[in-house]
Amino acid sequence: MTFEVFNQEYSDYLLVPSGLLVLVMYHVWLLWTIIRHPTRTVIGLNTMCRRRWVYHIMNDQPTNGILGVQTLRNNLMASTLLATISITLSSLISAVISTLNKPTNVSITIDHVKYFSVLICFLSAFFCNMQCVRYFAHSSFLLNVPAPEQRDEFIEYVSQTLNRGCLFWSLGLRAFYFSFPLLLWIFGPLPMFACSCLISLSLYSLDSACSTSWHLPNGHRDCKETHTHDYGLKADSMETAPSEDDNLYCSLLRITKLGSITDTSC
Repeated sequence: MTFEVFNQEYSDYLLVPSGLLVLVMYHVWLLWTIIRHPTRTVIGLNTMCRRRWVYHIMNDQPTNGILGVQTLRNNLMASTLLATISITLSSLISAVISTLNKPTNVSITIDHVKYFSVLICFLSAFFCNMQCVRYFAHSSFLLNVPAPEQRDEFIEYVSQTLNRGCLFWSLGLRAFYFSFPLLLWIFGPLPMFACSCLISLSLYSLDSACSTSWHLPNGHRDCKETHTHDYGLKADSMETAPSEDDNLYCSLLRITKLGSITDTSC
């Protein structure tokens, strides 16, 4: 009996940190890829598409204004739904934690750690989705505001606001993804570790936008050139669009131009 308890504790101390390390290492690699090679990720390509969408909407506001507001309204509904789900699950987890045996002195049982870690994930998802609602609602107002004299700078500000909302949307989804292995941790450390590895592989297939080179004429073009050709994302096709050499994720990092950082105050 003592050996089984020791083996269970040893598995928790070994497999659980290993599973979390797999998830953290994958997201560190994803962040590095987004910053260095944004067109190799779905997040980078979506950021470019949203920037061009804002330029398209605001260049013809009388015609496209209603379309832009309706599109943001659909995203607002999705963010509100996820926020409602996350706060509901947080309430349920809090009720479960309150029914557990209270720890004696300062010792905390492993069950409290399991449920509390899941609670942190759902609360983080709620916070990110509420910020997403905030930025989407703000973008819906800015989208139909007549552009001032400095038209390009104002349109870029609107695209930054929209992309920040989408950044919180992505973070909220990542919080839900992190909750899956933590929920399975309740059933044991082995399911938690297996789920962490499986989620990392699934996210890689979903986040990677690099196509294979079998369909290319020379077979040596990189992923950035491939997606620029396939999706028609060359910046020179629009006069007011930012250049292709700009960092596509700069608006999420509050950088208006490559190498120049704006004020980080809200």
